[in-house]
Amino acid sequence: MGKFKFPTAYTILFILIALVAVMTWIVPAGKYQMAMNATLGKEVPVAGTYAPVDAHPQGITAVLLAPIDGLYNHETYTAGAIDVALFVLIIGGFLGVVNKTGAIDAGIERVTVKLNGKDEWMIPILMALFAAGGTIYGMAEESLPFYTLLVPVMMAARFDPLVAAATVLLGAGIGTLGSTINPFATVIAANAAGIPFYSGNADARTAVNCRLRTVRVLGNALCAQSPRPS
Repeated sequence: MGKFKFPTAYTILFILIALVAVMTWIVPAGKYQMAMNATLGKEVPVAGTYAPVDAHPQGITAVLLAPIDGLYNHETYTAGAIDVALFVLIIGGFLGVVNKTGAIDAGIERVTVKLNGKDEWMIPILMALFAAGGTIYGMAEESLPFYTLLVPVMMAARFDPLVAAATVLLGAGIGTLGSTINPFATVIAANAAGIPFYSGNADARTAVNCRLRTVRVLGNALCAQSPRPS
């Protein structure tokens, strides 16, 4: 018997499309009134206008056309999520090029070397750098190499290895949680909500980000102050 192989992203997406098509035969249909949003340049749902409509169960043809209709309506040629798709491709390509140059890795490694011997500054400065990566571009799996880099450095400074892991994990996680200009957590989400990503609560997101950073830095610093092995 062959070994189980995890399905590709395309397989998972196609399965989800098929499941949604099946649900159109089960879930009652409804619709919002649409209005043109001048800022976004496309129609968006009007809050409070939801009303039941006659069901239109989808079949095999709709499933096959779903990827195209997700980008633009093939009948009316109105834009769908094509702007989001292109945005992700461009941003992803940019981040791929930056990561390929090793500039981010080299920068953090340089900071780590410079801070060697300055134990009390190592935690807040490194957490601030990882948080910046989280809030700017959603740093997550890109942080994996830094665990192997920081653990020996922290242990040489007689910190617990958990402090090194917390510096990377909590730093990047808090930055992503309090995203300010992270394109994947703010721009795409705002587009889906039908509002400009820079509107309303940018200051609130910044305030949340700063508070979360402060709390986590203090928490990690207090953890690091526990008795160190000689």
